[in-house]
Amino acid sequence: MRIIAELPHPDFKISILNMNNKFIVKVEQGSLEQSYKIPEMDLTDGVNSVFELLDEEFLKKIAARFIDMRNDYKDAYFRYNY
Repeated sequence: MRIIAELPHPDFKISILNMNNKFIVKVEQGSLEQSYKIPEMDLTDGVNSVFELLDEEFLKKIAARFIDMRNDYKDAYFRYNY
């Protein structure tokens, strides 16, 4: 697996990796991570198509999912400790 691109974003780190004929989009925020695997054959313009997929609407949904993930973890942590 190798990193082929990193995209700047103010709220999270976005890395695009290539492995086994798939692009892997890894989005990190603190200790949380989301990843999306996209077969190369599904894209018409290689990694440039991945950049097009990461539009503003998709990134907003990723941000909202991070909030949900963090809340889910906090809830589980408090159930564990109390």
